[in-house]
Amino acid sequence: VVDMQEKLVPAIHRKEEIVSNICLLLRLGSILDLPVMLTTQYQRGLGATIPEIASLASGLEPVDKVEFGCFGNDLFCRRLKDRFPRANTILLTGIESHICVAQTALGALEQGYLVHVASDAVGSRSESNWQVGLRRMERAGALLSSTEMMLYELLGQSGTAEFKAILPF
Repeated sequence: VVDMQEKLVPAIHRKEEIVSNICLLLRLGSILDLPVMLTTQYQRGLGATIPEIASLASGLEPVDKVEFGCFGNDLFCRRLKDRFPRANTILLTGIESHICVAQTALGALEQGYLVHVASDAVGSRSESNWQVGLRRMERAGALLSSTEMMLYELLGQSGTAEFKAILPF
Protein backbone atom coordinates (compact mmCIF):
# COMPACT_ATOMS: atom_id res chain seq x y z
CA VAL A 1 0.00 0.00 0.00
CA VAL A 2 1.82 3.06 -1.31
CA ASP A 3 1.65 6.44 0.44
CA MET A 4 -1.97 6.63 1.60
CA GLN A 5 -1.25 9.64 3.80
CA GLU A 6 -3.25 12.25 5.65
CA LYS A 7 -2.13 15.25 3.60
CA LEU A 8 -2.21 13.47 0.21
CA VAL A 9 -5.49 11.55 0.24
CA PRO A 10 -7.82 14.59 0.43
CA ALA A 11 -6.53 15.84 -2.94
CA ILE A 12 -7.00 12.52 -4.76
CA HIS A 13 -9.64 12.09 -7.47
CA ARG A 14 -12.13 9.32 -6.43
CA LYS A 15 -10.53 9.09 -2.97
CA GLU A 16 -13.54 7.44 -1.29
CA GLU A 17 -13.60 4.59 -3.81
CA ILE A 18 -9.84 4.11 -3.57
CA VAL A 19 -9.81 4.02 0.23
CA SER A 20 -12.76 1.64 0.29
CA ASN A 21 -11.12 -0.72 -2.20
CA ILE A 22 -7.78 -0.71 -0.39
CA CYS A 23 -9.60 -1.49 2.85
CA LEU A 24 -11.38 -4.38 1.17
CA LEU A 25 -8.08 -5.78 -0.13
CA LEU A 26 -6.49 -5.40 3.30
CA ARG A 27 -9.41 -7.26 4.88
CA LEU A 28 -8.98 -10.11 2.43
CA GLY A 29 -5.24 -10.04 3.00
CA SER A 30 -5.87 -10.54 6.70
CA ILE A 31 -8.34 -13.35 6.07
CA LEU A 32 -5.94 -15.13 3.70
CA ASP A 33 -2.85 -14.25 5.79
CA LEU A 34 -1.20 -12.46 2.87
CA PRO A 35 1.91 -10.38 3.54
CA VAL A 36 1.39 -6.61 3.49
CA MET A 37 3.74 -3.64 3.41
CA LEU A 38 2.92 0.04 3.83
CA THR A 39 4.93 3.03 2.72
CA THR A 40 4.83 6.73 3.40
CA GLN A 41 6.39 9.52 1.37
CA TYR A 42 8.25 11.88 3.68
CA GLN A 43 5.90 11.30 6.60
CA ARG A 44 7.11 14.36 8.49
CA GLY A 45 5.71 16.59 5.75
CA LEU A 46 2.81 14.56 4.37
CA GLY A 47 1.52 12.88 7.51
CA ALA A 48 0.91 9.35 8.65
CA THR A 49 -1.06 6.63 6.88
CA ILE A 50 -4.77 7.49 7.05
CA PRO A 51 -6.56 5.87 10.01
CA GLU A 52 -8.90 3.74 7.88
CA ILE A 53 -5.93 1.92 6.38
CA ALA A 54 -3.64 2.00 9.41
CA SER A 55 -6.34 0.32 11.52
CA LEU A 56 -6.52 -2.60 9.08
CA ALA A 57 -2.75 -2.95 9.02
CA SER A 58 -2.21 -2.75 12.76
CA GLY A 59 1.26 -3.60 13.88
CA LEU A 60 2.80 -2.75 10.51
CA GLU A 61 5.35 0.03 10.56
CA PRO A 62 5.32 1.90 7.23
CA VAL A 63 8.59 2.29 5.39
CA ASP A 64 9.12 6.03 5.23
CA LYS A 65 10.88 7.09 2.05
CA VAL A 66 11.90 10.11 0.05
CA GLU A 67 12.33 8.09 -3.14
CA PHE A 68 9.27 8.02 -5.35
CA GLY A 69 9.65 4.35 -6.29
CA CYS A 70 9.73 1.93 -3.35
CA PHE A 71 12.47 -0.15 -4.99
CA GLY A 72 14.78 2.84 -4.79
CA ASN A 73 14.61 2.64 -0.98
CA ASP A 74 17.08 0.28 0.71
CA LEU A 75 14.92 -0.31 3.79
CA PHE A 76 11.93 -1.23 1.64
CA CYS A 77 14.02 -3.69 -0.40
CA ARG A 78 15.59 -5.27 2.71
CA ARG A 79 12.26 -5.58 4.49
CA LEU A 80 10.64 -7.12 1.43
CA LYS A 81 13.44 -9.69 1.01
CA ASP A 82 13.73 -10.43 4.74
CA ARG A 83 10.04 -10.76 5.49
CA PHE A 84 8.92 -12.34 2.22
CA PRO A 85 11.91 -14.10 0.65
CA ARG A 86 9.82 -16.33 -1.62
CA ALA A 87 7.48 -13.61 -2.87
CA ASN A 88 7.31 -13.41 -6.65
CA THR A 89 4.16 -11.31 -7.08
CA ILE A 90 3.30 -7.83 -5.90
CA LEU A 91 -0.20 -6.40 -5.74
CA LEU A 92 -0.01 -2.60 -5.77
CA THR A 93 -2.46 -0.11 -4.34
CA GLY A 94 -2.07 3.51 -3.30
CA ILE A 95 -1.23 6.94 -4.62
CA GLU A 96 -0.25 8.54 -6.87
CA SER A 97 -0.62 6.18 -9.80
CA HIS A 98 1.54 8.25 -12.16
CA ILE A 99 4.36 8.85 -9.66
CA CYS A 100 5.05 6.57 -6.70
CA VAL A 101 2.83 3.66 -7.74
CA ALA A 102 4.16 3.71 -11.32
CA GLN A 103 7.78 3.98 -10.27
CA THR A 104 7.26 1.17 -7.74
CA ALA A 105 5.70 -1.01 -10.44
CA LEU A 106 8.61 -0.32 -12.79
CA GLY A 107 11.12 -1.13 -10.05
CA ALA A 108 9.32 -4.36 -9.16
CA LEU A 109 9.21 -5.43 -12.81
CA GLU A 110 12.92 -4.67 -13.13
CA GLN A 111 13.54 -6.92 -10.10
CA GLY A 112 11.61 -9.75 -11.76
CA TYR A 113 8.35 -9.56 -9.83
CA LEU A 114 4.98 -10.17 -11.42
CA VAL A 115 3.08 -6.94 -10.75
CA HIS A 116 -0.68 -6.64 -10.41
CA VAL A 117 -2.20 -3.18 -10.09
CA ALA A 118 -5.69 -2.78 -8.70
CA SER A 119 -6.78 -0.01 -11.07
CA ASP A 120 -9.65 1.09 -8.82
CA ALA A 121 -7.41 1.06 -5.71
CA VAL A 122 -4.82 3.49 -7.08
CA GLY A 123 -5.31 7.14 -7.83
CA SER A 124 -3.88 10.54 -8.61
CA ARG A 125 -4.94 14.12 -8.05
CA SER A 126 -6.32 14.24 -11.60
CA GLU A 127 -8.13 11.64 -13.64
CA SER A 128 -5.79 12.18 -16.58
CA ASN A 129 -2.68 11.43 -14.49
CA TRP A 130 -4.38 8.35 -13.03
CA GLN A 131 -5.04 7.07 -16.56
CA VAL A 132 -1.53 7.92 -17.81
CA GLY A 133 -0.07 6.08 -14.83
CA LEU A 134 -2.16 2.98 -15.53
CA ARG A 135 -1.21 2.97 -19.21
CA ARG A 136 2.48 3.40 -18.40
CA MET A 137 2.47 0.50 -15.94
CA GLU A 138 0.55 -1.76 -18.29
CA ARG A 139 2.86 -1.02 -21.22
CA ALA A 140 5.83 -1.88 -19.00
CA GLY A 141 4.33 -5.29 -18.20
CA ALA A 142 2.16 -4.81 -15.12
CA LEU A 143 -1.20 -6.57 -15.09
CA LEU A 144 -4.16 -4.28 -14.54
CA SER A 145 -7.27 -5.56 -12.86
CA SER A 146 -9.85 -4.37 -10.38
CA THR A 147 -10.32 -4.92 -6.68
CA GLU A 148 -13.15 -7.35 -7.30
CA MET A 149 -11.13 -9.30 -9.86
CA MET A 150 -8.30 -9.62 -7.36
CA LEU A 151 -10.62 -10.67 -4.58
CA TYR A 152 -12.17 -13.47 -6.59
CA GLU A 153 -8.85 -14.60 -8.07
CA LEU A 154 -7.30 -14.82 -4.61
CA LEU A 155 -10.35 -16.59 -3.18
CA GLY A 156 -10.57 -19.04 -6.07
CA GLN A 157 -13.96 -20.43 -5.10
CA SER A 158 -17.11 -19.79 -3.12
CA GLY A 159 -18.31 -21.80 -0.18
CA THR A 160 -15.06 -21.53 1.80
CA ALA A 161 -14.68 -19.98 5.23
CA GLU A 162 -12.55 -17.26 3.63
CA PHE A 163 -15.25 -16.45 1.07
CA LYS A 164 -17.88 -16.25 3.81
CA ALA A 165 -15.62 -14.03 5.92
CA ILE A 166 -15.20 -11.40 3.19
CA LEU A 167 -18.86 -11.35 2.06
CA PRO A 168 -20.05 -8.81 4.67
CA PHE A 169 -17.57 -6.29 3.28
